[in-house]
Amino acid sequence: MKRVVITGLGPVSPIGSGAQAFAEAQRAGKSGIGKITHFDASGLRAQIAGEVKDDLSPYIEAREAKKLDRYVQLALAAAELAVQNSGLSREELAGERTGTLIGSGIGGMKTFEDQTRVMVERGPSRISPLFIPMMIANMATGHVAMRFGATGPSSTVVTACATGSGAIGDAARIIQLGLADVMLAGGSEAAITGLTLGGFGNMHALTASHNDDPEGASRPFAASRDGFVLGEGGAVVVLEELEHAKKRGATIYAEVVGYGTSADAYHITMPAPEGRGAQVAMRQALKAGGVNPEQVGYVNAHGTSTPANDLNETLAIKSVYGEHAAKLAVSSTKSMTGHLLGAAGAMEAIAVAQALHDGVLPPTINLRDDPDPELDLDYLADGAREQQVEYAMSNSFAFGGQNAVLVFKRWTG
Repeated sequence: MKRVVITGLGPVSPIGSGAQAFAEAQRAGKSGIGKITHFDASGLRAQIAGEVKDDLSPYIEAREAKKLDRYVQLALAAAELAVQNSGLSREELAGERTGTLIGSGIGGMKTFEDQTRVMVERGPSRISPLFIPMMIANMATGHVAMRFGATGPSSTVVTACATGSGAIGDAARIIQLGLADVMLAGGSEAAITGLTLGGFGNMHALTASHNDDPEGASRPFAASRDGFVLGEGGAVVVLEELEHAKKRGATIYAEVVGYGTSADAYHITMPAPEGRGAQVAMRQALKAGGVNPEQVGYVNAHGTSTPANDLNETLAIKSVYGEHAAKLAVSSTKSMTGHLLGAAGAMEAIAVAQALHDGVLPPTINLRDDPDPELDLDYLADGAREQQVEYAMSNSFAFGGQNAVLVFKRWTG
């Protein structure tokens, strides 16, 4: 099997865009959560979110942007940043040895909402002819492939909150099988809309108790956690076959060594007790990478800030890692970004790659003064930590009980 490394990082997030800005914001424990500005959210239970504040015009012309849902715009910006970060030229990317695999948990929700309103208010004859190609969830992959002339393997993952991790894992397998030299992989989501927030809010998945304290709202593993904070973003990585990367002298951030998936087969929204399904994916990922639990030093948790997830994920980590769980560093970067749904796993993969490469583990903010006595792992509540680890795991668990877990190895040359 071919070996797969990460050579390009493209985060577009609520705490900053581009590899350097994203890394610096994590180390500082910066919150990207604020009052919603995309629309008037005053009538909703949850009125806060993690919005991307950066201008996307350097990556997408205004004329083109009008034909693209925001989730595709975020994906294109993330792909451009990842390619720039990798040092690959467009000429090197063009052709059948470069593939694309970018997922979205929901797709073009803003377009769907806008065009539904058009149909109700003005009739079906006024629906935009671009409605379908703007809305469907495979268009991020399609537009990124067109942007770079990548005609190799191409697909889209739609597994809710496990999408980004699943896209990277599936793309890595394509390279391992020798079907591509380079894959642009990740996830994108732009679902900060009234319909999405209303739906999540009315099922009591979102916190509604921090509308006046947005930066303190996302608090994974804290005693007072009561729901996640919705975020948006795009996250793309350049995956490359090891020898291909070494031949061109690429900077290697980390190696993708393990990938596991599973189903809870339990409930549409609640995790299986003790994270039983999550445990299967975690063990699969370790086994696929030939990694013993004792070799892992850091886990980037799914850590959504919901009562059920954070408890069951902690129990799953304890089951998989045994006595070693007490020695693990565990953190949730969702405490800073909010929950990016289909982009979450890919954004967190970038965070892990940077942690391995730079030797700095990101913190869990909003936890230090509010610990839950039932949750007793080392959640990095005191801030970012300078610590070099050899292996790291990234967890992503989704509605529908779909789980995706990645294991990464520090690159030492």
